[in-house]
Amino acid sequence: MEAIPKRILDFVGKHHVFTLSSSSKNIPYSCSCFYSFQKDIPRFIFTSDETTRHGQELLSNNTAAGNIVLETETIGKIQGIQFTGTVKQITDKKAFNIARKLYLKRFPYAVFSIRELWGFEAGFIKMTDNRLGFGKKIIWKKKTIQ
Repeated sequence: MEAIPKRILDFVGKHHVFTLSSSSKNIPYSCSCFYSFQKDIPRFIFTSDETTRHGQELLSNNTAAGNIVLETETIGKIQGIQFTGTVKQITDKKAFNIARKLYLKRFPYAVFSIRELWGFEAGFIKMTDNRLGFGKKIIWKKKTIQ
């Protein structure tokens, strides 16, 4: 797998909330999720529940989109990423324990509230970074096996 560019990884590491967008019957829905990032897969790890609207939608259609943005009114400082991929509950015991450890490292206060962990595995990430020039884009795509 091609490595994710350092600028994207640095940006993801400086933030802790992403917007998750799911859909059902052509009706989109978005929510905010605290996350930890697992670089080797790559996936955003977050907690949720099957009973939530997005949880229900992701169980029936696991294709999703997300974004993280730096809030600024200064055009030259605009940064953000948009990404697409698939979301699944992490049910494998070994994978769950790894994900739990990463999540709790970032959010230790969640130790008593984690029941379910989900992974948003990115297949495409686009970063806009105006610090490199107006509208500068950095693109990463996961290579597929043919």
